[in-house]
Amino acid sequence: MSKPGYYKWLSREGRKAKDYDDYVLIKEVFEKGKKKLGWRLIQMRLNNDYGLKMNHKKIRRIMAKYGLACQIRRKNPYKQIMKKTQEHRTLENILDRNFNQSAPRKVLCTDITYLYYGSLGRKAFLSAVKDIASGETVAWQTSQNLELEFVLRTIDQLKELKLPSNCLIHSDQGFHYTNPLYQQKVKQLNIIQSMSRKGNCIDNAPMESFFGHLKDEVDFKSCNTFQDVIIKINRYMQYYNHNRYQWGLKKMTPAQYRDHLLAAGAA
Repeated sequence: MSKPGYYKWLSREGRKAKDYDDYVLIKEVFEKGKKKLGWRLIQMRLNNDYGLKMNHKKIRRIMAKYGLACQIRRKNPYKQIMKKTQEHRTLENILDRNFNQSAPRKVLCTDITYLYYGSLGRKAFLSAVKDIASGETVAWQTSQNLELEFVLRTIDQLKELKLPSNCLIHSDQGFHYTNPLYQQKVKQLNIIQSMSRKGNCIDNAPMESFFGHLKDEVDFKSCNTFQDVIIKINRYMQYYNHNRYQWGLKKMTPAQYRDHLLAAGAA
């Protein structure tokens, strides 16, 4: 080996040893930060807590060399969708928890919930509309994502019902319900929109209660495919509306209680 080559090798070996010493220190700071620190925070902590100034390029090189990868927090897709448009707007809480209704189809409430299914815990989403007076679920759609389309399909189902004039539909302030496309579709059906106060799920208690019963009574873990989920939901909706007797509905099913209210209103 030539003399220049020897000194070059010696310098490289010395750098490796120095890198390892710096790596041990950087790793200590990195792990104290629960592996969530990037080079900026590590540089600041080395400076402030250890009194050591280290070039950011060196920190980045050593982190890459020894695989110290910061766990980047994923962006919330829901918030990203909200930022795409400034046209979204919230509306007044017209319902104001007036859940004691006696006219079927006059006041509806709607919401979205998630459903974990299968042994791997895959996620499906359910959009549903409930008649507050009768307790009947009048529309629902299932999806594998939170895109607006499946909520619009839920509203499209309301076209099949004979809704009275000035029917009210209540929801939370979620992206889907503040979306101008959703609000336009609701207006086309001559339905008035009402929204819960921000962060107040009790304002939409009928939907929260219904989703709770659904998740308690249906075994979604036994579903192997998304199609299995759809089948189970459709069966449960049929059961809930026509076979599930409820004490609060004078021991009737929602469908029976709806007919009872219509008969009482016609009398």
